[in-house]
Amino acid sequence: MYQKMDQERFKQEVLPLRKQLLHYARSFFESLDEAEDIVQEVMMKLWLMRSKLSDYDSIEALSTLIAKNLCLNRLKVLRRQMVDLEHLEAVNEPFSPDIGLEQKDEVSHVMRIIDQLPEIQQAVLRMRCIDEFEIDEIAEITGSKPEAVRMNLSRARKRVKDLFFKHIERRI
Repeated sequence: MYQKMDQERFKQEVLPLRKQLLHYARSFFESLDEAEDIVQEVMMKLWLMRSKLSDYDSIEALSTLIAKNLCLNRLKVLRRQMVDLEHLEAVNEPFSPDIGLEQKDEVSHVMRIIDQLPEIQQAVLRMRCIDEFEIDEIAEITGSKPEAVRMNLSRARKRVKDLFFKHIERRI
């Protein structure tokens, strides 16, 4: 078992796993950038849960499990995007560059709003909405109760929605 992890122990025990995790993530993706993003996300999750790492027998096994789940979730998202693109091509919907730019701007704005949230709300929202983790999985990863995850998720969603609609109203 590990003692409670401070920043120095995190550097000594977790950061050396980076190379191994990158190699593992590369087995899922051809893109080095995609694999790097996964490893960065694993490191962020481990950092957020550093006070609970002593509850695990193997940080290496935990980090590999997190990486695997992130890779599989990312592959699901990429497949869904491919299916959506194929569907659009199949129905032959006209594409307007203006609509694409507007949607890209809105997504960028939402991401900036998310970046303003408290750290735990950011993490929970990303795990649920981007990584598509279940509430129980998020609770396990963050070392909190499912009710706390739901509360943080609800607060985060409400804050994002409120700030986004204020932005829309200003544009009108």
